[in-house]
Amino acid sequence: MALRRVYSEIKGKKVTELPGYLKSTFSMETVKTSVKRGLDNYNEKYIQTSSVDPILHICFYGMAFSYLVALPNERRHLEHQQHAKEHGGH
Repeated sequence: MALRRVYSEIKGKKVTELPGYLKSTFSMETVKTSVKRGLDNYNEKYIQTSSVDPILHICFYGMAFSYLVALPNERRHLEHQQHAKEHGGH
């Protein structure tokens, strides 16, 4: 939803106004404040209520992160395998 808000604000600006807007919107202080607010909301919604969801989040997002990290290596392996198959290699 935040991206929709940023898009609607950018849509009405001129190109020359964009760098100043983006610099103020995505400054280090603004990003730190947003992340802190998000972590506080997560803590309030899941941790303080003794929900099991954080464990599920760690499992799911850990698996997704692991897949994305291993993906380039796996793609190289598959390309090498395909190349070897085409050229009669090992």
